[in-house]
Amino acid sequence: MSDVPKKTEELKLNDDLQQDKGESIADLVRVMLTRIGEDPTREGLRRTPERFERALRYLTSGYHQDPEKVLNGAMFTVCYDQMVVVKDIDLFSLCEHHILPFFGKCHVAYLPDKRVVGLSKIPRLVNMFSRRLQIQERLTNQIAQAIQKGIQPLGVGVVIEARHLCMVMRGVEKHRAETITSAMLGAFRENQQTREEFLSLIGRRSV
Repeated sequence: MSDVPKKTEELKLNDDLQQDKGESIADLVRVMLTRIGEDPTREGLRRTPERFERALRYLTSGYHQDPEKVLNGAMFTVCYDQMVVVKDIDLFSLCEHHILPFFGKCHVAYLPDKRVVGLSKIPRLVNMFSRRLQIQERLTNQIAQAIQKGIQPLGVGVVIEARHLCMVMRGVEKHRAETITSAMLGAFRENQQTREEFLSLIGRRSV
């Protein structure tokens, strides 16, 4: 067994940072700090540009991941035709309009057609699409479409409930406002009973 420790995702991102040529994100952050009236050389901010770059690379790492590879690693043929639901998946993303976080829960369901996917793959898929600059509506649809394409089930349902800091910290400043979006494909769109069963299982009457 090798004694070389396996690199974490954070260490890999740090290597990428060091290999970049030319003006880096960290350099641009120093300019930004100066423009807002701060001193990027003061003790508290001295390493902030590099920390910000590492954080931003991690939070947008979904651009470099393939949804098909995420799902194809754990696909199984089974005789099961009842609804599969993975609920309360923690979700964190960055709004593309202000690059401020939005966060909440994602609920996913599908009706298998001879194939199911390992349960851990659904949260991984949600995380992958969340680690991009997003709007909630597109994120909801991307998750549903990826599952539909990857597993080819009879139907897919996705509901996201999220709070957006661009609403909480600025603009309308509605601190408890929550945005709910849904994407219903196949049987979930065509069959009201299927849709209502999904919504009941995640504790909602409607979306």
